[in-house]
Amino acid sequence: MTTVLSLGGSIVAPEGPDPAFLSSFMKLVREHLAFSDERRLILVVGGGGPARSWQRAYREAGGPPDDHDAQDWVGIMATRLNAQLVKALLGPLCPRDVVTDPTSLSVFTGRVLVASGWKPGFSTDYDAVLLAERFGADRILNLSNIAKVYTADPRLDPSARPIDSISWADFRAIVGDEWSPGKNSPFDPIATKKAAELGLTVICAAGRELDNLRAILEGGSFTGTTIGPA
Repeated sequence: MTTVLSLGGSIVAPEGPDPAFLSSFMKLVREHLAFSDERRLILVVGGGGPARSWQRAYREAGGPPDDHDAQDWVGIMATRLNAQLVKALLGPLCPRDVVTDPTSLSVFTGRVLVASGWKPGFSTDYDAVLLAERFGADRILNLSNIAKVYTADPRLDPSARPIDSISWADFRAIVGDEWSPGKNSPFDPIATKKAAELGLTVICAAGRELDNLRAILEGGSFTGTTIGPA
């Protein structure tokens, strides 16, 4: 059984890498895999604070703000550094190099695959969807610094309320259809469209709540938002 985790950079590296979280997360990964030899994980790692810092530096140093490809590439390189750190911590569980092109992969070797950003135009969420399609995973755990999806941005709209379950059509109405570098969205619009086409289920949850993550992985009760077919 293969499970895909879109591991938000905001939990791996809020500003810089978080060794304490990574140590606890690796312990959970090993416990999960030890339960059955049939379990496999795909970890797709985002850019987090470093990506935003480097993209901001690009703009403040005079980089054209409308050159979205240039900004995306800067962010992608941050995802690759974060992913390399995660891969290194997994040791022999992840024998393959960090996956930078999810369409190039034909074989899953080892117990864990680690992937990073691919190319401009979308976030690592889209890479997670492509890898779920390629390896037959029917759900993606989208782990970030928010516990649930809200009807609107609660920082801007005091009437925003948390959502337990939502259809892809209604979720698309919240996140829209366009991607921009550094966009702060529970699941990026390009990934949302593809996941809806494939009929995948995505669970959005707080990645730092490891007891909650364990419950999701083991099929228990959890706090989060389930997005799926109507």
